[in-house]
Amino acid sequence: MRRRISYPLVALGMIASSLAVPSPAQAHGYVSNPPSRQALCAAGTVRDCGPIQFEPQSVEAPKGSQRCDGGVAQWSVLSDESRNWPARNVGNSVTFTWVMTARHRTADWQYFIDGTRIATFDGGNAQPDATVSHTIDLGRFPGRQRLLAVWNIGDTPMAFYNCVDLNVGGGGAVPTTRPTTAPPTTAPPVTPTTAPPAAPTTAPPVAGPPPPVAGDSWAAGVSYRTGDVVTYQGKRFQCRQGHTSINSWEPSIFTLALWLPL
Repeated sequence: MRRRISYPLVALGMIASSLAVPSPAQAHGYVSNPPSRQALCAAGTVRDCGPIQFEPQSVEAPKGSQRCDGGVAQWSVLSDESRNWPARNVGNSVTFTWVMTARHRTADWQYFIDGTRIATFDGGNAQPDATVSHTIDLGRFPGRQRLLAVWNIGDTPMAFYNCVDLNVGGGGAVPTTRPTTAPPTTAPPVTPTTAPPAAPTTAPPVAGPPPPVAGDSWAAGVSYRTGDVVTYQGKRFQCRQGHTSINSWEPSIFTLALWLPL
C-alpha cells in the first residue's frame, strides 16, 4: 500500500517543482507608448539588443536606481548612449502607456528627467489594470530629453525601469498650410477648335502593405492597432493596446495585457 501511495506523491512533487520555474514571458511591465528603449528593441527598430528584445517587460532591479538598465548588467544595452536611440516627437503634454504582463501591487509610478522627479502617480498598493496611462506636462523641458519611468512595486523591494527618448515640443499636430489657389483672372475668349481627346493622366494607385484585417491569423512583425481582431490557435482575440508583435507575444500568452479573447 505504501508503494502505491508514494508514486502519486512523487509525481505531484515533480509537477509542483515544474510550476515553480519562472517564465520570462509572464513578467512584468514596460512603457509601450511613446516607445521605451526596450520597446524599440522588441519591435526591431533598434537591432542587436540582446535578450531584452525578447522580454522588454523584464527590466527589474531594486528600487532607487537612476539607470535605464536598473543597474543590471544583463540589460546594459539600454544605457548605451552610443546607440543613437531615436526620439519620438511629442508636444508639451505627453501620455505614457504601460503594458502590464504581471500585475503586481503598486506603490507608485515615478518619472524623472536628469535625476529630477517631475511626476508621481500613487498606486494605492493595489493591483493595476492590464494597461495604465499617465499624462504629464513636459513644457518645462523642451528639446531632446531622456525620461526615466519607474514602476515601484508595493509588496517587494523591486522596481521596473524604462527610458523613453523624446523631442519635447517637436510636433504631434499636423501643420496647416495656406491655400495656394490664385484668384481667377479674366482670359480672352478662345475660339473652339477640334482636337483629339487627351489621354487620361490618372496613374494607377500604388499598393502599400495591407493593414491587419479582422479575422486574419496572428503573426509576428505586424503593427496591430487597438480594436484589430485576429485568430490564433482557432480562437479569436481583439487587440487592447497598439503594438508591434514579436514571437513570444502570442495572444494566448498576453491575454488581457494586449489581447482580449472574444
